Amino acid sequence: MGKIRCVGVLTSGGDAPGMNAAIRAVTRSGICNGFKIKGIYRGYDGLIHDEVKPFTTEDVSNIIQTGGTILRTARSKEFQTAAGRKKAYETLRKESIDALVVIGGNGSLTGAMMLAEEYDFPCIGLPGTIDNDLYGTDSTIGYDTTLNTITQCVDKIRDTATSHERIFFVEVMGRDAGFLAQNSAIAAGAEAAIIPEDTTGSDQLIKFMERGIRKSKKSCIVIVSENPKCGAMYYAERVNKEYPNFDVRVSILGHLQRGGSPSARDRILASQVGVGAIEALVQGQRNVMVGVRNNEVVYVPFIDAVGKRKVMDKKLIKVLDELSI
Repeated sequence: MGKIRCVGVLTSGGDAPGMNAAIRAVTRSGICNGFKIKGIYRGYDGLIHDEVKPFTTEDVSNIIQTGGTILRTARSKEFQTAAGRKKAYETLRKESIDALVVIGGNGSLTGAMMLAEEYDFPCIGLPGTIDNDLYGTDSTIGYDTTLNTITQCVDKIRDTATSHERIFFVEVMGRDAGFLAQNSAIAAGAEAAIIPEDTTGSDQLIKFMERGIRKSKKSCIVIVSENPKCGAMYYAERVNKEYPNFDVRVSILGHLQRGGSPSARDRILASQVGVGAIEALVQGQRNVMVGVRNNEVVYVPFIDAVGKRKVMDKKLIKVLDELSI
C-alpha cells in the first residue's frame, strides 16, 4: 500500500447507541488530518455492492445525539465467503479507498481482520457493541447507554412486581457475556443475576431461591442474560413447576435495549476512539482495534480483540450477593 489519502468508514452488525458519534469523529478527524472520507452504507454488504458516498463535515452535523447509525447496518453472509471479500476489496480499489475503519462488534472486527490479512489492506476497528465483550477495552460504544436503558426499565418493572408480589425474570442482551446482566442487576437493586460467567457448576436458580427469597421477600427481580437454551422463560417455567406458590412473570427487553440517544459517556468514548482511529493511520498502524483502558487510548491487535475472552471482575458477583439479602 502507498500513502493513505482516502479513508472509508462503515458500521456493521448490531447497531449501538454512539455509532453516529464515532462516524462523526472519524469523519471530522480524518478531514482535519488531510484525508478524504467516504461513508459506506449497510456494512460489508454495502461495500460489496458499492454503496459508497463521499463525506464532508456537513454530512455528520447534528448526529452525535442520535441513536442507531446514519450509515445503516447489515449482517452480510456474502462477505463471509472468499468471493464476497474479493468483491469488497475490488470496491475499495474502485473507490480509491486506501484504509477502512470498521465500527462494530466481534463478528464485524473478525471480518475486518480477514480482509486485512487476505489483501494486505489497512483496517482499523472501533468497538461498537452493547455487549461490552471485546477484549482490550474497558468499555464498548453503546454499553453505557444500554445499561442505563435496562436500569430504567427494571425500575418500572419493580413497581408492578412489588404491587402484585411477583417474581420477575427480566431477560437482557449480552450474547455470550454477562456484563449487562450483572451490572444492571447491581444498578437496579435486583435480587440476583443469572450470567454465563458463573462457572461454579451450581444451579443458579436453586442458589437464588434458597438464599432466603422464600422466607423474607414476596417480590423480587432476577436479571437473566440471554441464552437460547436457558433464558428467562426457562427459569420462569422451572419456578412454576418447582416452586408453585410463587407468582412469576417474564419480561424480555429485546431490541428496546439498542435504541435511544447515547449517554454522555458513550459519546465521549466514541469520539475518543474515532479520533484514535485516524491517529493510528497517521502513525502507520494497521489491523488494530482502538480501545480505552484506564482513560488512555490503546491499540489492540485484532487477533487479541476478537480472540481473547474479556474477563468479568468476580468481585461484582460478591457485591450483588451481599446487597441483595
